Amino acid sequence: MSHKPSVLFVCVHNAGRSQMAAGWLRHLAGDAVEVRSAGSEPADRINPAAVEAMREAGIDITGQQPKILEYDTVQDSDVIVTMGCGDACPYFPGKRYEDWKLDDPAGQGVDAVRPIRDEIRARIEALLAELLPARQQ
Repeated sequence: MSHKPSVLFVCVHNAGRSQMAAGWLRHLAGDAVEVRSAGSEPADRINPAAVEAMREAGIDITGQQPKILEYDTVQDSDVIVTMGCGDACPYFPGKRYEDWKLDDPAGQGVDAVRPIRDEIRARIEALLAELLPARQQ
């Protein structure tokens, strides 16, 4: 594949769901996919319960920072996965958009975040199977 697909995960605060999704995609795809995440109203830091839930799965997302959603980032991404950011995402014709209805882990303990983490992993695996069909596990 000459073009490396890029996936952008967007949620409001870029502190929980989108960071977990980016962590899973980096973990499962390695360098085969360009991974980005952003928020329409980024938080000051990543949700500690999301960090803990991902650590339990063997993935470290502590080095990530919530980032503001930039117009160019959306324009330069092949797949845009939104997670409850509503109309904050700019729309570009020809892009692939998916809206994942996931519970918001903000303010939740790690027990509540684990099922969200696991659902995100399943969705990432399905997305990867479509993006990189030749790379079946």
